[in-house]
Amino acid sequence: MRLKFTYLLFALLLQFSFYGQKLNTDSLLVVTNKLINVKKDYTKAIELGHLGIKHAPNYLDFHIALGRAYRFTNEIDSARYYFNYVITKNTNYKEAFTYLTQLEIDERKFNNASVVIDKAITIYPEEKDFYMLKLRVVNMENDDKKTLDYLNVLAKKYPTDKNIKDQIFDLKLKSNSDRIGINYNLTTFDRPGVGPWNLTSIQYVRQRKLITLIGRVNYTNRESFGQMISSGTLYELESYVKMTKKTYSFVNIGLGNDNVFPKLRLNYSFYSSLGKRWENEIGIRYNKTITTENYSAVIGFGKYIGAGWLNLRSYMQLGQKKPYPSLSATYRYYFNSKYDYFSLNAGFGTSPDERETISQFDQRISLNSFRIGAGYNKVFLKKLLLGTQIGFNRQEYNSNSYQNELNTSIQLQYQF
Repeated sequence: MRLKFTYLLFALLLQFSFYGQKLNTDSLLVVTNKLINVKKDYTKAIELGHLGIKHAPNYLDFHIALGRAYRFTNEIDSARYYFNYVITKNTNYKEAFTYLTQLEIDERKFNNASVVIDKAITIYPEEKDFYMLKLRVVNMENDDKKTLDYLNVLAKKYPTDKNIKDQIFDLKLKSNSDRIGINYNLTTFDRPGVGPWNLTSIQYVRQRKLITLIGRVNYTNRESFGQMISSGTLYELESYVKMTKKTYSFVNIGLGNDNVFPKLRLNYSFYSSLGKRWENEIGIRYNKTITTENYSAVIGFGKYIGAGWLNLRSYMQLGQKKPYPSLSATYRYYFNSKYDYFSLNAGFGTSPDERETISQFDQRISLNSFRIGAGYNKVFLKKLLLGTQIGFNRQEYNSNSYQNELNTSIQLQYQF
């Protein structure tokens, strides 16, 4: 009732006002923007916006309001028309450049967005917000070199901006990085006479734009009642290879002693982008010991959700009487860079990617397993990458007999 009264009041003011045009149009604009920002009644806002233009055709704020309202109703051509109209008539309306650039980004019209924001920067060379909006446009083109070049320009213009420096660091780490690292994992059991198990890994990572190579040496020793009962070494060579703009491959080759590691380990996965920030994985895992050979198929899906990433991965045994499926879910929430994140994971069943228990894979795949875990990774001093992880596994070791396993790990990498 109050809203209807307001509309009637404005209609009367527009026809019979004694206070002049500006009072009426300003008040009408306030109601129009309230309908957009608060009430979310875009249809009524469009109606009042056109009424305002009819009464005051040179009052460009109504064109801005109409552009926004049409954008929210997904009438893109109309929204684009009103934003362009404002820019053509009066470039003092900075928000018109912002709204139009954001519209073109959302519509993935990156060339259009670049033209608009470049014009804005030419007119307002000291407006930082426009430079940061242009960074969004450049980022969406998925050209790391172009993005890095533009970030370096911004770093010179805004030398105290920590966010820009962090993005440069993150991008360099992504496209061109050499790192050495060490990882230690401790597995403890609540069953007498079992464990602890110690696993130490040393690795070297050479990361370039199209290919990443990783060499890794793993050493483990296992104890029972305070005495070491077994130990062994696994040598691995791993690679991520970019195939096309939307696809890449993962390859892993491992050679170990048959006591606690597979004699031969071969892993492969093919990843492809599905659009809308979705990614899928198809792969195979192969482990060979002196007495057995095991093949596993892998299917996975990943999705970026805001600043987070969700991944679901399933494994299915091949050549077995039963497929013995396993499933894992991982969620990461990213902070300043791809190496700063908090993670959660959960799953059931045993997978061939669990390096800590790979020697018992043949025994464990037919038994129940339920696990959860959490981790945190952080970059320090631009050179050190520190990560911690803790996980709990409820593992069946005989039919209807269970043990609790606690995995804790810490890793440190140094970039040079």
